[in-house]
Amino acid sequence: MKTTPEHDKKIAAITFSSVFPHYISKVEKKGRTKEELYQVIEWLTGFNEEKVQELITRKVTFQTFFEEATLNPNADLIKGLICGYRVEEIENPLTRNVRYLDKVVDELAKGKSINKILR
Repeated sequence: MKTTPEHDKKIAAITFSSVFPHYISKVEKKGRTKEELYQVIEWLTGFNEEKVQELITRKVTFQTFFEEATLNPNADLIKGLICGYRVEEIENPLTRNVRYLDKVVDELAKGKSINKILR
């Protein structure tokens, strides 16, 4: 699926620190924990809780966040719709990676088991 260059640029410029509190509230509202959130973030990116906090403190953009990440080799197994886009069809690699993160957070919030999220 093609996204527009403007959309991709906008996604790249969003700071991770501005989105992270929304991830926390989303999962906690559905009875999941911060620890589980950190677990799925670490599975996808290789970032442990300490590294996530450092990235938040540095106010890195999603561009920098994913440049520093080591994406899980199974990330391409993440499928489905997120924010109106079929994640596996997004052509821009950075936008796709951000949507992978959105998708695993969404799966956590929807009650999917950790074992199934961590493909």
